[in-house]
Amino acid sequence: MNKNSYSNSYKDAGVDVTAGYKAVELMKQYVGRTVTKGVIDGIGGFGGLFELDITGISKPVLVSGTDGVGTKIKIAFLMDKHDTVGIDCVAMCVNDIICCGAKPQFFLDYIACGRNIPEKIASIVSGVAEGCVQAGCALVGGETAEHPGLMPEEEYDLAGFSVGVVDKDKILDPTTQKAGDVMIAIKSSGVHSNGFSLVRKVFDVNEENLAKHYDELGTTLGEALLTPTRIYVKAVMSLLDAVKVKSISHITGGGFYENIPRALPKGISAQIKRSDVQVLPIFDLIAKTGNIPERDMFNTFNMGVGMTVVVDKADVDAAIAAIKAAGEDAYVLGELVESDMGVIIC
Repeated sequence: MNKNSYSNSYKDAGVDVTAGYKAVELMKQYVGRTVTKGVIDGIGGFGGLFELDITGISKPVLVSGTDGVGTKIKIAFLMDKHDTVGIDCVAMCVNDIICCGAKPQFFLDYIACGRNIPEKIASIVSGVAEGCVQAGCALVGGETAEHPGLMPEEEYDLAGFSVGVVDKDKILDPTTQKAGDVMIAIKSSGVHSNGFSLVRKVFDVNEENLAKHYDELGTTLGEALLTPTRIYVKAVMSLLDAVKVKSISHITGGGFYENIPRALPKGISAQIKRSDVQVLPIFDLIAKTGNIPERDMFNTFNMGVGMTVVVDKADVDAAIAAIKAAGEDAYVLGELVESDMGVIIC
């Protein structure tokens, strides 16, 4: 900690630079968990240094992704639990990167807060570090910005940025998809980090409502909603080694109807039987409580499907086996058909 850097005048204006130094010291133990062989220096410099290993990659292509946690963060405020939203932040970035076949290499975070409470900031970063460990990437830096007057003292926002690498010749090519190919679902852990504006409206979210226990969930509403987003990096990397993958979709905001068509070629649609979708109880509860039409549910939430993967029919069994061996659950969701509908749920 820099004991020679302080400003009482700045502190009187609402920014305590010494709190920032303490937060960095507290978070170092978590950042250390994420160090990989590419990391050249620790946090604290002006830039995060990372030596890219391109062994076995003839034409390296960098793939970047950035995202935040969204209004799910309000649940963390109400529950005063801040050590899991960082996992969501990492997940929302790296799960996008792997959709083209890239392996995440490093991550940076950005935390804006009304007041820098070092222990809270360190708790947030502990979640970011856990997400990086799950994704196999390094947390090489970040920024904590104190914004007095711009946001309440007890609140913060969290966003992140990740970079991955893929061999140009191995970038997934959705144009190779054809009618008869099979779409596989990789299960989600819950709402993940999308649709929380609707969730908060449906349950009129407050501390009392979040503490309510639901038998169908097997937990309180708050605990169910704060369940971290699954990070699918290891499963997808294993899958790519096992079979030829034609496309991958990360099911985020916009649900099935927005995300699945993004990875389909013109003239090809995904046909899914509604009865084949293994919907999680939290989504049934949202629909029932808010009287939400099923079409809106599938156009807002992941409904229990965190990612979809398209493979040739002959590779289905091997693909599902690879995903399960990597610790995720998967099942056949539907098949591709000739159509311009994008997604057909029947």
